[in-house]
Amino acid sequence: MKIPTPNLWPAARTGQRWLVQAKRRETVIDGHRMVYLEKGTPAAGRPTVILMHGFAAMKENWALWLQRLPEHWHILVPDLPGLGESEYRSDAIYGYEAQASRLEAWIDTLATNNLHLVGSSMGGAIATVLAHKMKPAPASLTVLNSAGIPEHTDVDLNAPFKSDRDAILIPRDWAGVYRMFNSVGSGRPTAMGVAMTGLLGPDLLQRTVSLRHIFNDMLADALAPARYLGHRTPPLQVQWGDRDVITPTRCVDWYRKVTPEADIHVFRRVGHLPMLENPGRSARKLAAFIERHSAGDQHR
Repeated sequence: MKIPTPNLWPAARTGQRWLVQAKRRETVIDGHRMVYLEKGTPAAGRPTVILMHGFAAMKENWALWLQRLPEHWHILVPDLPGLGESEYRSDAIYGYEAQASRLEAWIDTLATNNLHLVGSSMGGAIATVLAHKMKPAPASLTVLNSAGIPEHTDVDLNAPFKSDRDAILIPRDWAGVYRMFNSVGSGRPTAMGVAMTGLLGPDLLQRTVSLRHIFNDMLADALAPARYLGHRTPPLQVQWGDRDVITPTRCVDWYRKVTPEADIHVFRRVGHLPMLENPGRSARKLAAFIERHSAGDQHR
């Protein structure tokens, strides 16, 4: 008889929220119940920073940053629709444009124009689209190993796009979960990768259908974020790990080509998730960048 593996993640998630001193909130956007964390409160002259996680991930990916970013900031960390604690709907579309539109509707309810968008991987792609759709534009945009960016500077952004990353990012068994957590880092087995396999495996293995749906919707217009980048891009910071096997470092060449004023940081011996693999340095880079581009005490 097969003994079911206990899912310890809900209890761990609650404990982590208490540790980082964040509050759990809920809202509804485009028919989706969306769960998010809030740390700090909005106030004049205080930046509101939205942190967006990547594919097959969740808001808790930002926990190490929440312990390091300035205490006076107002920080919002959503589980993006379809992922984490937020609702998934089989009849919905989860491409970058659709997700950006959902978040734009949520952001319109926030009483600040001192708004800064930050996204990791898929979240970076969504944040990039969102930053160019919003009126007024955010005060800054930061991406970490963003999806949606070509690996070569001469790519046709409108051509059909193929990807084999689903073999890593959509685990079908425990071996796949282990491979996923050790691939999104530097590519080498780590203690954190082993721990995350045991903690998040039961949850991930229940999401195969929804992850395939979301991945296919992303792939339908995979390079949409790159089409937006250019002279209309808000002040931009790019953080990247030089050992990333999901979004290779050569993607940074695209930013150097189309956004030459971007503040670019490539971290040595770091993979796909700088905020987990090098949280101290990556958080300091973000904090300095946002403080330089804070919009002061204006209001939307």
